[in-house]
Amino acid sequence: MNIPAVPERDLAPQPARDPYHAYLDALQSPESKRTMRGCLDRMARLITGDPRATGAGQPWERLRYEHTIRLRTLMREQGWSPAHVNKHLVALRRVLKEAWRLGLMTGEEFQRAADLPAFKHTRLPAGGHVPPEVLGACLEVCDEDHSPAGRRDGAMFAVLYSTGCRRAELAGLRLTDFDRPARSLRVLGKGDKERLVYLTAEAVQRLDLWLAERGREPGPLFCPINKAGRLRLSHMTGQAIADVVARRLEAAGASKRTPHDFRRTFIGELLDAGVDLATAQALVGHASPATTARYDRRPERRRREAVDRLKIPGATAPR
Repeated sequence: MNIPAVPERDLAPQPARDPYHAYLDALQSPESKRTMRGCLDRMARLITGDPRATGAGQPWERLRYEHTIRLRTLMREQGWSPAHVNKHLVALRRVLKEAWRLGLMTGEEFQRAADLPAFKHTRLPAGGHVPPEVLGACLEVCDEDHSPAGRRDGAMFAVLYSTGCRRAELAGLRLTDFDRPARSLRVLGKGDKERLVYLTAEAVQRLDLWLAERGREPGPLFCPINKAGRLRLSHMTGQAIADVVARRLEAAGASKRTPHDFRRTFIGELLDAGVDLATAQALVGHASPATTARYDRRPERRRREAVDRLKIPGATAPR
């Protein structure tokens, strides 16, 4: 991509003046920072052709509309899905906005460069349903592990299944977020929005077992445990929780699933039980009811039942 030349002394802005760092510093969630850093770094590699490039120190403020629209096209030509490209476009618009805020580009230059249409697409939600028997098998594996990790992981599965929390939300929970009499957890979700989620009685019992191991010291609700069984009162990462889920599923002989599959299952079970869309949306922390509606399994079931009413003429299928 032909970006206007810039004096060498200006190619590496100080972190305080670098739109890359300014944007990432504005993000509150560690997972969001990791995700958007990856987006900016991948775009930097596309722009420069350098496979080792990162977004740090890149002259984002020199990008004009002809560059950003070409970058949008390049991402699709890489075979990236529309959703994947759109996520990168969000990062691109935001880093350009930081360049404007830092006084590195004019408002008109920013508006023109950031005027990028998202790719329209419709996709079914990725992932799958977690049947009760799979959860039961995972909990059985945890119960057979009499170490602190067995107690912790059993409680984590129960909380995932009965609240639909995102993995980053689960990792961010603190002991003080658990209100046992109310059977609730105070969750800090995307956009720094707090919400209350509620636990089943069985999930509370499993949390009690875990807290008997963890103790009542202030700190994270779930924490890392080393191979010797010693607890370290620091927050786990979302990836660490995903690793726990994968490891216990494998031990239970179940197919691969992710923490988000438990969230998907939670939403589906709520809607199947007749819970209204607004309540389900509030419980899972979606900004839009349209997002929650994507996980509604009832229309799919009705369509399948409609097809089942059709009969192909003839006797039985040939053998």
